[in-house]
Amino acid sequence: MKVEKKINGYLSNGKKIKLYTLSAGDLKFSITNIGAAWTSLIVPSKNGKDDILLGYTSVDGFLNNVPYFGVTVGRFANRIKNASFDLYGKTYNLEANDGKNSLHSGSMGFAKHHWKSEAYEENEGVFVRFELESPDGDCGFPGNMKAVVSYGLTKSNEIIADYRAKVDKPCPVNFTNHAYFNLEGQGKGSVLSHEFLLHCSSYVEVDKRCIPTGKILPVQGTGFDLLKRRKINKDYDHCFVVDGESDKLRPCAEVYEPKTGRGMKVFTTQPGVQFYTGNHLNLPGKNGSRYVKHSGFCLETQHFPDTPNQESFPSCIASAGKDYHEKAVFAFSF
Repeated sequence: MKVEKKINGYLSNGKKIKLYTLSAGDLKFSITNIGAAWTSLIVPSKNGKDDILLGYTSVDGFLNNVPYFGVTVGRFANRIKNASFDLYGKTYNLEANDGKNSLHSGSMGFAKHHWKSEAYEENEGVFVRFELESPDGDCGFPGNMKAVVSYGLTKSNEIIADYRAKVDKPCPVNFTNHAYFNLEGQGKGSVLSHEFLLHCSSYVEVDKRCIPTGKILPVQGTGFDLLKRRKINKDYDHCFVVDGESDKLRPCAEVYEPKTGRGMKVFTTQPGVQFYTGNHLNLPGKNGSRYVKHSGFCLETQHFPDTPNQESFPSCIASAGKDYHEKAVFAFSF
């Protein structure tokens, strides 16, 4: 196991742009402190090694990362209706950056920040710990927050994602990572060739603007039924309800790519997972490739969208003495 660190440039304020490359098992995983973002993941297969993460050739691309490639999203991932919520009798107004709604906490959410970072070894893996101080009122949210996110690579070919936050006032918290995967290799075609299975017997119904109606519906008999592994033939940008008990690490999703034989299993403590099939991609990618519709998919483990406005959804409120802590595991086979 080893960690390599290099400086990939400087921000206008002089802060360093760092790139960490973690090696453990048969994988090589790179992360930057801009947006605490995943930048590449080299995975072997019967056909050779490939980078399976969509992104940019230069880390500088992450400074203007419109599709949120690989970034850590906070304070609240996904959408909040009408860019506002009420909490204990007070209304909090956020930036409306998705029509009338807030998406991923607005244009200056955690994905845009420079994080403090430090590499370390623990048990059977190598990790990078990212820390961010978010002041009261940041992106419209209440309370001072300290966010600590750790990403690591183990000898068992797993990425470990650990999300923590402390706040001094009640506040909605919902962290995730927005990695786009293509198990055949980034820039190598459509993910519609992949086979998907979600351990999710129900999903969150949404309106045409992807805002929850408040209903949790069964997947049986619908196009959302991915309880058995199959190829998909439609666009997805929906939050699925992960079976089993929240707060416990449990299976969330499985993906298999038949050309390479690569597979990925996802585990989470969170109540939901946003399955997105890259429906709006149309931009240059790494090494001269171009990403178009369905060039990558996301499995964003998270709380349900618009949870602060939905009393029936599992609570996402952290407070003084009630810290936020969630975990996800991405296990790879080949």
